[in-house]
Amino acid sequence: MSELVFFLEEPSAEAMLKGFLPNIVPSEFTIRYIVFDGKQDLEKQLVRKLRGYRAPDARFIVMRDKDAGDCRVIKSQLVGKCNDAGKPQTVVRIACHELESWYLADLAAVEQGLSVKNLQKLQNKKQYASPDAYPSPSKTLKELVPTYEKIGGSRAIGPFLDISNMRSDSFRVFVEGIRKVCN
Repeated sequence: MSELVFFLEEPSAEAMLKGFLPNIVPSEFTIRYIVFDGKQDLEKQLVRKLRGYRAPDARFIVMRDKDAGDCRVIKSQLVGKCNDAGKPQTVVRIACHELESWYLADLAAVEQGLSVKNLQKLQNKKQYASPDAYPSPSKTLKELVPTYEKIGGSRAIGPFLDISNMRSDSFRVFVEGIRKVCN
């Protein structure tokens, strides 16, 4: 059985992925999560953790938020670390700006997961057409859903995220990366 190993900057990403991945990852994969204490911790330990992972059939995905950085620079640095670890086949994906961008791209999932009425109808408004452009999507989501909190909200929303959603380029590229690694 093959392993799909995710290196994640924070627990909310793990919470979302646990609900989301069964919709896309074939059942012959065992999924593992290595969760760090923020992006600095991820970057500091990534080479050592990748190098130390010895399962011969493991495949790796590194996921990190863009936040205020330049996604090309961040990705290039993370790819360099993967190469330094001897794992050049590792897929690196950046959520622009934050994981919550993906939630703003799929307000139907937010409505279902958080049991909030009439949220989906906002999806066609101009401000939700390009959620990757929001500098602080977590703040925007919190304004829409005052009860939203990162880990519990991510856990609730994850199972409902639409894998065919194209509103967020970073989500689309993330889904394509998972498919690539699983084939």
